[in-house]
Amino acid sequence: MCEHCEDFHRTVILLGSLALYEELNGADQAFIDTVGPCLAASLPEPPPGLFPPGYDPTGGPDYPGQG
Repeated sequence: MCEHCEDFHRTVILLGSLALYEELNGADQAFIDTVGPCLAASLPEPPPGLFPPGYDPTGGPDYPGQG
C-alpha cells in the first residue's frame, strides 16, 4: 500500500460522514463550515491508480459563467 493511501481514504470517509451529518436535523452549520474546508484542504495526493493515466481534473467543460 502506498505511503499516503490510508490518510487519503480516512479523509475521504470523514468528508462523507460530514456530508451525512449535514443532512441531519439540528446539524451545527458553523461546525460544518469550519471542518469541511479543513478536511478538504488536508487531502493528500490521491493514491496511484485512483485516476486513469493522463487524467486532468481541470480538463472538463467550463462551469456556467466561466469562459
